[in-house]
Amino acid sequence: MIDEVSSFRFGDDEALRVLYEEHGALIYSYCHRVVGPNLAADVTQEVFISAWRSRENYDSKRGSFAAWLMTIAKRRCVDALRRSGRRPEFATDNAEGGDEPAIEDVVALERIADRMLLEEVIAQLPGRARRAVELAFFEQLTHPEIAATTGSPLGTVKSDIRRALAAMRKQLGGDDE
Repeated sequence: MIDEVSSFRFGDDEALRVLYEEHGALIYSYCHRVVGPNLAADVTQEVFISAWRSRENYDSKRGSFAAWLMTIAKRRCVDALRRSGRRPEFATDNAEGGDEPAIEDVVALERIADRMLLEEVIAQLPGRARRAVELAFFEQLTHPEIAATTGSPLGTVKSDIRRALAAMRKQLGGDDE
């Protein structure tokens, strides 16, 4: 993927196609959840057009390509909501109306984007590491409980989780912290 991202940054439209195939479903799913089915395809297209126009601004040291696209998607979704004069599909009934998304809605947009990006990064982990991370963070099992559940040695569980978290941090752009 690094070759495609580099080629994309230098204006290779074939790299754009490859990156769209790789990340388009994630971006479309996010847009669909936020702006609804009628606008999702258009907003997804806007995201990739914006990415293409600002491709020289992508810096892999600041985060993954998917994270960069999600940042653009959040902005394009807010723009689409402003243009349409409505609130996100998930907005609460008691929130005020108006042409600006409420601060709670913007925070919700961020949370949805972060969760979807995290799910994609976790899905890319090798099977055993993915299972250990899911048990630790979603099932809230301790390392010994994970070892008992998976039948793996405790040291293996700890190593798997440590390596998985390092890989996730690198994928999300937090490897310099």
